[in-house]
Amino acid sequence: MPKRRAHLVRTALLAFASLLALPVAAQPFPAKTVRIIAPFPPASVADVLARPIAQKMNETWGQPVVVDNRTGAAGNVGSELVAKAPPDGYTLLLGTIGTNAVNAALYARLPYNAQKDFTPISQVATSYLLLVMHPSVPVRTVKDVIALAKSQSGKLNFGSAGIGTTPYLAGEMFKVMANVSISHVAYKGSPQSAIDLVAGRLDLIFANSSAVLPYIRGNRLRLIAISASKRDPAIPEIPTINETIPGFEFAPWWGLFAPAGTPREIIAKLHGETARILALPEVKSHYSNLGMTAVSSTPEQFSAYVQREITHWGKIVKAAGVRAD
Repeated sequence: MPKRRAHLVRTALLAFASLLALPVAAQPFPAKTVRIIAPFPPASVADVLARPIAQKMNETWGQPVVVDNRTGAAGNVGSELVAKAPPDGYTLLLGTIGTNAVNAALYARLPYNAQKDFTPISQVATSYLLLVMHPSVPVRTVKDVIALAKSQSGKLNFGSAGIGTTPYLAGEMFKVMANVSISHVAYKGSPQSAIDLVAGRLDLIFANSSAVLPYIRGNRLRLIAISASKRDPAIPEIPTINETIPGFEFAPWWGLFAPAGTPREIIAKLHGETARILALPEVKSHYSNLGMTAVSSTPEQFSAYVQREITHWGKIVKAAGVRAD
């Protein structure tokens, strides 16, 4: 075959091969299963917030979007998995105030960098915590809790989902600001601590609504106060903790994150779909029934908010002298 003809054939074959490759290279996101890592157990707040997002994304995109519970070390196990995942949008984190803000100050050897290893997509929800007691404990107000704790120093105990989680931090804040000694008992998740509180193996917990509302409604737990800045219009008879301890306010939040370096166009698509889902009446109602408020934000807004929270909680953790390792 003459050299010129052979060159033309090779050129044609290369052009044809490149055309065959185009559909794969140009395949729109998502083209396969997307995982949302919930770094806490099934039925935890991160889990129940992630599931409607995953379901709606699946309905829109026609690709599987699954919630994957990777628990351990106050959310650090699941968070590290996402931090080290390929930055392609297929592994996401339903992060919390603990995993993406507080733990940076709590852990000297955190296996990821909360500031550098994630790209914020959108805030998802915010809430407050409930201070609940076992009905056998003879208290009905925050003032009563403080008085009992001072009269039985170290004998009362509170449960949480582990060091670094929001229930734990609320308990530590309460101890510092009320100047009381209360022992801490760690569990794998908030549902487990709520079960032990109902069974009488704990005296009190600071809990997300989803973990304790059924027990409160069934009169198996006593709601003492909430950690919000002001009373909730839905339960105006329940006082805030800061009515007794001025300045006490605790507002947990949750948000969606991707690994750092995820392409901007993928972040934009994830954000747009997340914002659409959080605005749906059925999703807002679902979150409300769990005691949560659906909240969306732009990636830029959420990134700035997370940075402020890291700074804020760094100061609080240092002042409280709390360390997790």
